Amino acid sequence: MNTKIFNPKQWLTSPSKPQPPQTMNSDDIETITQRIEHKQVDIAPTYAQWRDLGFALSSELGENGRTYYHRISAQHPNYTPQETDDQYDRCLRSHGTGITIKTFYQMAKDSNVSISTKQTAQTIKSSQLSKSSPDNIDNTDKMITTHTEENLPTFSNKVAPQLPQILQKIVEVADNEKDADILILGALTAFSSCLTKIEGIYDKRIVYPNLFTFITARASSGKGRLTLCRNLIDPVHNQLRNLNIAEREEYKNKMNEYNAAKNKKSLQKPEEPPLRMLLIPANSSATAVYQTLNENNGIGLIFETEGDTLANTFNSDYGNYSDGFRKAFHHESISYIRRKDKEYVSIANPCLSTLLTGTPQQVRTLIKDAENGLFSRFLFYYLNAKTEWHNVFSSTGNIALDDHFRALGEEFYSLYQLLQPMKAVRVEMTPSQQTKFNNYFSSVQTSQMNAHGEYIIASVRRLGLSAFRIILILSALRILETGEIPTKLTCTDEDFTTALTICSTLMVHTGKIFSTLPQVEESSSVQISSSRQQQFFNALPEDATFTRQIYLQAADALGIPVPSADRYINRWVSSGVLEKVGHGEFRRG
Repeated sequence: MNTKIFNPKQWLTSPSKPQPPQTMNSDDIETITQRIEHKQVDIAPTYAQWRDLGFALSSELGENGRTYYHRISAQHPNYTPQETDDQYDRCLRSHGTGITIKTFYQMAKDSNVSISTKQTAQTIKSSQLSKSSPDNIDNTDKMITTHTEENLPTFSNKVAPQLPQILQKIVEVADNEKDADILILGALTAFSSCLTKIEGIYDKRIVYPNLFTFITARASSGKGRLTLCRNLIDPVHNQLRNLNIAEREEYKNKMNEYNAAKNKKSLQKPEEPPLRMLLIPANSSATAVYQTLNENNGIGLIFETEGDTLANTFNSDYGNYSDGFRKAFHHESISYIRRKDKEYVSIANPCLSTLLTGTPQQVRTLIKDAENGLFSRFLFYYLNAKTEWHNVFSSTGNIALDDHFRALGEEFYSLYQLLQPMKAVRVEMTPSQQTKFNNYFSSVQTSQMNAHGEYIIASVRRLGLSAFRIILILSALRILETGEIPTKLTCTDEDFTTALTICSTLMVHTGKIFSTLPQVEESSSVQISSSRQQQFFNALPEDATFTRQIYLQAADALGIPVPSADRYINRWVSSGVLEKVGHGEFRRG
């Protein structure tokens, strides 16, 4: 059965389709689903439970429940988007099962997931959800509004056995799952800067493995471990630096000969060699960064353990290369003028990778608001603060971690050398993987838009591109295990699943950081900027005051999530389009 990709806009605007049932419980379902994702708990481990979960969501939310079914089902180790779509289709076609949304609440509760919200508390009270086991439900008057210290999900525990061997050797020396997560992300990002002989076609364009990654945590939370990942690419950087030293020494000798010659007319002045390096300091001037990229065939890695180093550079007069930085993510050409000889230079296909660590405040220093284009280009991982003292004398053997990572760096260097004389090796996905990929990210886009509003869409779409790039990296690392370089690599199902599992976790972390950034307030000239906002505004009563309950009903009919509706109303009040006439009462201005 070929399942069509669900298009929420088409569903909402199609006159032939009835509006899916919506209730005030949809806010609670979103809240509880986020808790399930944060705890990474599978509330429906058996087929019967999984089926009944589908019945519960479809009976309450209709087609709009599909995204929740995917998000909850994704906690099962054998989750596949296609099978989940097929099962939900069957649930939608089944009527009169008698299973209601109360089953979902009970499943979550049985899995030790809090179902405490204002609305669920009322629902539980009125329906006597748990007559046989009247557990106390505390904090029923509180909603989740922040995620300060909760345990965000990890991925290393799910993917470790199927990782390429070189990454498994990194996981083996990690202190815990979170430590393994950040070391894997650091390794993938570092490797991505050196694998420009690997390519793939994404959205009809050739792309390379380069990743932008930001690991954020409070001071002394363990993010400093990422400095180990520099050892993984030091052999490549050192080779380029040694080559540069040799070339400059040769250039110096030739210049001495040239300057000593009496008849220079018959001689050609030696040309200064390029400045070869892989690691580019973030606090360089814009011209220096562009020139270094140009002289290294567009290849480079910015590796900074303090995120505000890059932020301060972008805020300076000489170092604002934010525009070129954002272009490099998509391999878009970067142009500049060399001051020395006023030469026009164009870097046709930049392949820049970036690995940053920093505190949450440093994230906000670099990225001013949720709409900033830098935010959507980064993979974010939020590392919770450590509250316990760890054993500083523990050891995995007689080899220090620096030496362990240096050895892995030499192993990776053998792959780098093997690839250098080759033409580009293309990685392809199977048709089945492509279908699952599209279905998965279509579902993620819908669920994230419902949770965070429209500004999150750019992050979801670029997360899809980063997921594809992770597939390129994993496929390239497999060459180390075979020792052979084919003209074409096909992504394995293990690497495909690994990439989506990693990105599923990172989407939760991204959502947390997104919620901490200032939201952009649109100016009064564009306060009703989209057609959906216009429909929402037109649905508000013209000649009478209205309450929040009334405008939420109008928003619900259009598929607009509650946070977005509240944001639109507040924005229109601020700009004078609406007038607030009393507590919770409004009218058109």
